[in-house]
Amino acid sequence: MSIRLRLLFSFTGALIVTVLLFALTGYLITVAITGDVRSFSDFYKTHYKLNPLTEAEERIFLELKTLVKTDPGKLMNNELLADYDFQLRMVQAGLYLRKESKLLFISPSLHAPELGAALPNYEMGNNAIRNTFNVGNRFFSYAKYDFTFPDKERGSIFVLRERSPFAEMIRKLLPILIGVLLAVLLLTGVLLFRFITRSIIKPLNGLRHSAERIKEGDLQFEVKAQGNDEIGQLCMAFEDMRRRLTNSVQLQLQYEENRKELLSSISHDLRTPITTIKGYVEGIQDGVADTQEKMDKYLNTIHTKVVGLDRLVDELFLYSKLDLKKLPYSFETVEASRFLEDVIQDLQFDLELRGVHIAGEFPRREIQVLADREKLRRIVLNLIDNCVKYMDKPEKRIVVKLTEHADKATVEIRDNGPGIRPEQLPYIFEKFYRAESRESGKSGSGLGLAIARQLVEGHGGGIWAESEWGEGVSVFFTLKKCGGDES
Repeated sequence: MSIRLRLLFSFTGALIVTVLLFALTGYLITVAITGDVRSFSDFYKTHYKLNPLTEAEERIFLELKTLVKTDPGKLMNNELLADYDFQLRMVQAGLYLRKESKLLFISPSLHAPELGAALPNYEMGNNAIRNTFNVGNRFFSYAKYDFTFPDKERGSIFVLRERSPFAEMIRKLLPILIGVLLAVLLLTGVLLFRFITRSIIKPLNGLRHSAERIKEGDLQFEVKAQGNDEIGQLCMAFEDMRRRLTNSVQLQLQYEENRKELLSSISHDLRTPITTIKGYVEGIQDGVADTQEKMDKYLNTIHTKVVGLDRLVDELFLYSKLDLKKLPYSFETVEASRFLEDVIQDLQFDLELRGVHIAGEFPRREIQVLADREKLRRIVLNLIDNCVKYMDKPEKRIVVKLTEHADKATVEIRDNGPGIRPEQLPYIFEKFYRAESRESGKSGSGLGLAIARQLVEGHGGGIWAESEWGEGVSVFFTLKKCGGDES
């Protein structure tokens, strides 16, 4: 069953229950005011048929009517009248008998000085024998019958019942009140049903349409919340889910694009050395290397290309593990200055053979950082190797500088190479990216800086570069400090 039908049945049930309770309350009020406990239907039947007496009172009235038709002289018998009066008093009514304008009998319960004057006049045709009248603040209903005594004088007999003055008002107003209540409840129910269906069903239909669009793969829309209630919060949660799905799809597309780019770059970086190796092997097979000198040259070239391929595969394997967050870290407290000095000393002899001078600038006080020694060494080696690879000046210099801050330490590796153009600087840490100004016949996988960035981020730090065209490049990365005093 739909929510709309449930709401409709709920409002209908509430309307019916309210009307029944109102009718029951009206009946109880009527009984309390009038003392008429016989039935609610009799109460209204009596009024709308202009029969003001109850069934018991009507029965006694009919007996008296029959008596006056057959033998009106018996009405002069006081004992008989007293007996009828007793019967009427048992049903809370009374008897009134007059002859011409003279009172012959009146029930004690009906005693009122003005009652005789308020009673209707003699009417031989008996056209209106039931009605109501007021005597001051007292309200009476009656049934009368006009007749002629044996001595030809006119007589009238009345069976009267005193009622509350509120009874007539209730008889008249209660149906109107019930009708007005029905109309108000019906109108309220319709308005509430319309309001609730607009505030609940419409947003739910919107969410259903949104879900259908998502099912069809359309995420380029917005689910707008029209309030801060539960439905509005549901819409906001749905919109958040849609945004997350959109980001996930875009990220997946980006991963797919990166995968294609990775495959393309790997194919390119593998094809060049493989083609070179293939060419030199074919040269050896064809006898082109006909001297020992040529043979050594060819073999050295093949060896160099194989070593390059092996390094490329290692870097690809390392980068894939870093990218998948599957490379474990073993953090420990490292004295940064001493660690960097050790790295420089290990590299110094080899770099000097290649014409590169390397120096360190470290503070005198100890700076302890939290790092994985092996991976921190890989970061420094990758950055220094990148500097060496692109140097183009006769005097090649590299400076490794350590700076201390409040909660971190910054390592700067600066060279005096050709530098990087400003428009290329933001992309140098992307995988397989090689700035055109720094390529110029230089070989490399394009993964060195990307691996360095992944390792730095794995340490919880950041990495960036600054460069002036023609003046060299400075690469900075940060490490978290641990222990020691903050400065």
